[in-house]
Amino acid sequence: MRKTVRDIIAMKHAGKSIAMLTAYDASMASLVHKGGADLILVGDSLGMVVLGYDSTVPVTMEDMIHHTAAARRGAPDALIVADVPYGSYLVSESESVANGFRLMKETGCDAIKLEGGEVVCPTVRRLVDAGIPVMGHLGLTPQTAGALGGFKVQGKDLESARKLLSDAHALVEAGVFAIVLECVPAELARIISESIQVPTIGIGAGDGCDGQVLVINDMLGLFEKFVPKFVKQYANLAPQIVEGIQNYVEDVHNGRFPEKEHQFGGDCDYQELLK
Repeated sequence: MRKTVRDIIAMKHAGKSIAMLTAYDASMASLVHKGGADLILVGDSLGMVVLGYDSTVPVTMEDMIHHTAAARRGAPDALIVADVPYGSYLVSESESVANGFRLMKETGCDAIKLEGGEVVCPTVRRLVDAGIPVMGHLGLTPQTAGALGGFKVQGKDLESARKLLSDAHALVEAGVFAIVLECVPAELARIISESIQVPTIGIGAGDGCDGQVLVINDMLGLFEKFVPKFVKQYANLAPQIVEGIQNYVEDVHNGRFPEKEHQFGGDCDYQELLK
């Protein structure tokens, strides 16, 4: 049976660590689910690792709907969370709720995720009141990285640490079922995790979180532009893929592919066509 957001919360209280990975298409979502991930995030990180943008900002609602629906088709029994893209919330509460409904209805996802602290809490409340499960996201928030001084660790001084702790409590009060903590000092992430009743899922936030998430392209060595410090690569597939492609191209150029075993026969003598 498909896990629910209540199951994810229960994992925290049972002391079970939560494993989340991203996926952006049917094939990868199927593999992530078969691999045993507790939930799948269709992140707006697809803007960088799939669509080739320099940030997540250009990602649209249509992009998120397209990719999340594909992930759902590939993993019909997985718990899937979809990112709400930049500019699709905090415009107005009514439009934010409408976009939340679109993601849920048009993709079949189980929950949505949005970035920000106290400022997004009124929107979170409206979404939760409308029956839409919401995951929060604090620390480095890629959609607004420019305002944070770039892709940097957040909460390194006491003032910003207090703000992150306060934002986490505000999000819980607003009704989130979990919070992603990105690029936060490990000790701060541990303090936040121990002080709230919903799970924290860390990415570059140390081992004190209730779970972890990685971008699948980073974890499998598919994204070659850079490897963040917090990523552990469990495979390095890009060189293997390039080698496979090179072998294919060489075989085609030299007439070694396709071989007899890759071809189809018929039930008649096609030479008759030449007479």
